[in-house]
Amino acid sequence: MTEPLGLRAADTKPRKQGKGGLGETVLVIVQALLIAVVIKTLVFQSFNIPSGSMIPTLDIGDFVFVSKYSYGYSRYSIPFGPNLFSGRIFASQPRRGDVVVFKLPRDTSQDYIKRVIGLPGDRIQMIKGRLYINGQMVPREPIADVVTEDRFGHSAKVPTYRETLPGGVSHTIVEIEGDTGFNDNTGVFEVPAGNYFMMGDNRDNSSDSRISPDLGGVGFVPFENLVGPARMIYFSVKEGDEALQFWRWPWSVRFGRLFHLVR
Repeated sequence: MTEPLGLRAADTKPRKQGKGGLGETVLVIVQALLIAVVIKTLVFQSFNIPSGSMIPTLDIGDFVFVSKYSYGYSRYSIPFGPNLFSGRIFASQPRRGDVVVFKLPRDTSQDYIKRVIGLPGDRIQMIKGRLYINGQMVPREPIADVVTEDRFGHSAKVPTYRETLPGGVSHTIVEIEGDTGFNDNTGVFEVPAGNYFMMGDNRDNSSDSRISPDLGGVGFVPFENLVGPARMIYFSVKEGDEALQFWRWPWSVRFGRLFHLVR
């Protein structure tokens, strides 16, 4: 029998119903969210820098990737920090000189970023602006001044140094008040077991382990509170600009800071 014009035998077969629709869309979204949570928990997490305590290493408006696996995982590796377990699993100790994001011990809802200066068992002290670790003055050498805000909020050139920590990590610090800042003379801090001593590279404008938590500072930071080391600046906008305002990127993005490794 001759088929009607324009109709083939294959076209007479019933068509399969597609699996599309709302259910499949929801499934895709859930899968994407699960992947994002896994990456954020186990691999990398993004943080933005809201303060100048790590100038010149990190500036206000920088966005950094933090490695979540470098020190192993604690409850604070998981979003919202549920109390599922204590301590760390697959733990690896931080190195002196690492730039680390951690949960503020007195308020774990807050993320801080500082440099690891003191390891468990170390004795840390500031004397006339100079850092001492276990009784030895940490060497530093003056380099070209950095332009940043002074204590009055005015842009100014400030004394800048290359400091070399025990173990060989060299980094840049600034002393906006010279060697006479509020925290440039301290007692001896003995770092307890399982804790770390953190300081900002902007030495006279950093609330860190030199200041007691009772006075609004950081104090010693337990190993469990460490989120991970900052690895790279992947984006940066000028202070006061919003990263999502893409129409302003030609003027607001600091292209010279993009993809710099954090050291």
